[in-house]
Amino acid sequence: MASSDQQSRSWLKWGAAGIAAACSGAVVVVTATSALAAYFARRVVIPDKRRIDNVAILAVISHGPTTHVVLEATAETVVDGHYGLFFNAGTAHAAIGPIISYVPREGSVTREVISQCGGELRAATSGWWSGNLHAHPGEMGLDVEDVTLPLRDGDAPAWFLPAPAPGHTWAIMVHGRGATRNEGLRAVPTAHRLGMHALLMSYRNDGDAPAAADGRYGLGVTEWADVETAIDFAVARGAKDVVLFGYSMGGAICLQAADLARNRKHVLALVLDGPVISWVNVLAHQAQANRIPNFIGQYAQVMLTHPLGRRITGLAAPVNLKDMDWVSRAVELRTPALILHSIDDDFVPFEPTAELARRNPEMVTFEPFGKARHTKEWNVDRQRWEDAVEEWLRPRLGRHALPRDQA
Repeated sequence: MASSDQQSRSWLKWGAAGIAAACSGAVVVVTATSALAAYFARRVVIPDKRRIDNVAILAVISHGPTTHVVLEATAETVVDGHYGLFFNAGTAHAAIGPIISYVPREGSVTREVISQCGGELRAATSGWWSGNLHAHPGEMGLDVEDVTLPLRDGDAPAWFLPAPAPGHTWAIMVHGRGATRNEGLRAVPTAHRLGMHALLMSYRNDGDAPAAADGRYGLGVTEWADVETAIDFAVARGAKDVVLFGYSMGGAICLQAADLARNRKHVLALVLDGPVISWVNVLAHQAQANRIPNFIGQYAQVMLTHPLGRRITGLAAPVNLKDMDWVSRAVELRTPALILHSIDDDFVPFEPTAELARRNPEMVTFEPFGKARHTKEWNVDRQRWEDAVEEWLRPRLGRHALPRDQA
């Protein structure tokens, strides 16, 4: 669930051809209920095959060396900050900067275009809004080595970005559902200032790594094993320990890795952005947001967690949602975690994060943001995000971190 990104939010949106039935009898009611619950459950675990344009590009205007783009005003495009606008089916993108003007009565917002890559924005009519300003490390002027991780289902591509003055701790970036490894690029400069090499990994079913046999997301129950492999890679290349950075579902994956991985002793800390702390909470919230009756949403959760539900969901094994409920397991979390989460996150509610921090203040630090929606905390206030991460991590890295005035 990336970012606060369109790809993060689209997975539970219903098309006009969704489930619609006139229930005239008990059998029909039961059938319709089962069908809607089954549809809901499958949408949770089936990876999206393509991303959908979610913002109209109305005009591109040049003012000498400066370029502005006029966009459809949406809940995301009217929030100030820096973002990515991907177009031409994702083959091109532009880095979008501050708001120049916003005209609510016209439903349009004009923003600065910082850069373009892979295509001409002027020729595009629509695209998708993203927290990712860049598609590849090369666009940021960063040295990068293409490496592979030997996952259970085959070799998975990853980016290794060496720090200029490295210590012995690596940063491993774990992206969210529907996103790819470029989601972690925004955190790389911070990792480098702290003396950490960065490894941006892919994992099963994300479109870059090989698909698992069932082709289904495990919501963290299965993907943590891929992080275990990434930790092995880092240690084999000289890492003493690692910090796991996780976005949205990537946060759930990191929590599972810190709990279950055989090499978890190397996990020094967690930095989580808009993480899923409780899938039960997220699924209940999404059911409500999509006007699905509570009992149907609960039925869908049963399909995900019961062995018999595999025939409906296609999962190779049930998903144990209780094992990933870190509110109820708060005292079991023994890895220090910094959680950055916007209080207006409309995809993954922040309340479980706040409650986890309240129940386990020894291990969990909660840094609340506002206006950032889902995993766009860095985009809304880059300086605050980077300062919070550096100030929290620096004492934990000890002598391996660069002094701030030399970073």
